Amino acid sequence: MDFIRNIQDPSADDAQLVRRYKETGELQWLSLLYQRYMDLVYGACLKYLKDAETSKDAVMNIFEELIPKLKAHDPQNFRAWLYTVSRNHCLMQLRTPKNLKTTELHPDFVQFEEEGHLNGVLEKEEQLGELRRCLETLVGEQKTALDLFYLQQRSYQEIALATGMEWNKVRSHIQNGRRNLKICMEKKTSALKDK
Repeated sequence: MDFIRNIQDPSADDAQLVRRYKETGELQWLSLLYQRYMDLVYGACLKYLKDAETSKDAVMNIFEELIPKLKAHDPQNFRAWLYTVSRNHCLMQLRTPKNLKTTELHPDFVQFEEEGHLNGVLEKEEQLGELRRCLETLVGEQKTALDLFYLQQRSYQEIALATGMEWNKVRSHIQNGRRNLKICMEKKTSALKDK
């Protein structure tokens, strides 16, 4: 990263720098450690935030987060732990209210509660009545399986036990019955539109 010059201390490994920082609380040790992985942090931020300047800001904010977090944690693998901290930081940034997009709805497209509730109930009753009429057009095991599945809300296994049909047959009857019900209901809907 060009915006910050990395200073490396090759004589100390990650665990030693973590220990020095936790023992002394001096930021120079955390800074040395963090500078080793700034490119990794920046890359992770860029992956999630998709903006170079926002990612640079996140790199600085993550360093500030590390000051108290590293004192409370004892990571065995600092690099992996830092990546997780970076990812979580970016995800939290994406979840903030300023990143949530809202759209104003036109009043013509909004259903008001008083009229919508009654219309919804009436519409569901009509659909249920239509479903029952179409169910009557089915024959045999298909009709039985769909009646048990939709109207009595039984599972495939319960239908198989109640009717003596094999589970695969129940599934087949329900799938074919759904298709037939859909065709029947579409015919009724198109007939109503044609009137």
